Amino acid sequence: MQKTNQPYTMQASDSVVIIPTYNEKENIENIIRAVFGLEKTFHILIIEDGSPDGTAAIVKELQKEFPERLFMIERTGKLGLGTAYICGFKWAVEHKYDYIFEMDADFSHNPNDLPRLYNACATEGFDVAIGSRYVSGVNVVNWPMGRVLMSYYASKYVQLVTGIKVKDTTAGFKCYRREVLETLELDKVRFKGYAFQIEMKFTAYKCGFKIKEVPVIFVNRELGTSKMNSSIFGEAVFGVMRLRWDGWFRKYPKRNTQD
Repeated sequence: MQKTNQPYTMQASDSVVIIPTYNEKENIENIIRAVFGLEKTFHILIIEDGSPDGTAAIVKELQKEFPERLFMIERTGKLGLGTAYICGFKWAVEHKYDYIFEMDADFSHNPNDLPRLYNACATEGFDVAIGSRYVSGVNVVNWPMGRVLMSYYASKYVQLVTGIKVKDTTAGFKCYRREVLETLELDKVRFKGYAFQIEMKFTAYKCGFKIKEVPVIFVNRELGTSKMNSSIFGEAVFGVMRLRWDGWFRKYPKRNTQD
């Protein structure tokens, strides 16, 4: 069960930033204001998974200030990162946004990089733009070395197994052209955790979409609690073999080459 808090009138924008939240009261107002403070107009869609800390109440208060730019879908329970984004993607496609973004609430993704991802798709003609930690070295701040190595070599493992030419395969900071999400058969996406990020990139690659990695600096959260755990990471590692198997036998839809 879910409900959408949205007004009927909308300030014009071709872009929406989807931000899943669970217990993000320390960050949510600041991240919303940071996005709305950019020169380019972005809308924001919060996918709120029943945070007990009052995150939804903060968003509802801010909707009074930004009634045509800030939207929220409330879901009952913590249902997983992948399902949150799928929910948001369907909403964004239905509302005809041309550019649809994924971004974390905790400032690990810098809102100032949103226009760079946008330009990669809107100006340079790419279908997917990835905010990449590893396309120009290792650009991660305040992570323990063990986690840096785990993330870096996980991406290398995914590259090796799948053959995808993306250096940061687990990145969660992205921009999609709407056609990508309309083509990818969202109801067939199976993973819920961080393997979801790998699956989306792999499927876009198999469908023939053009992907660009835009170098960004990833900063570990300062406020709130990380949602990463070993089971989520394990899904990302072991799910890759299933994706490779699918790559051999599944018939993927193809992008419209007339674009």
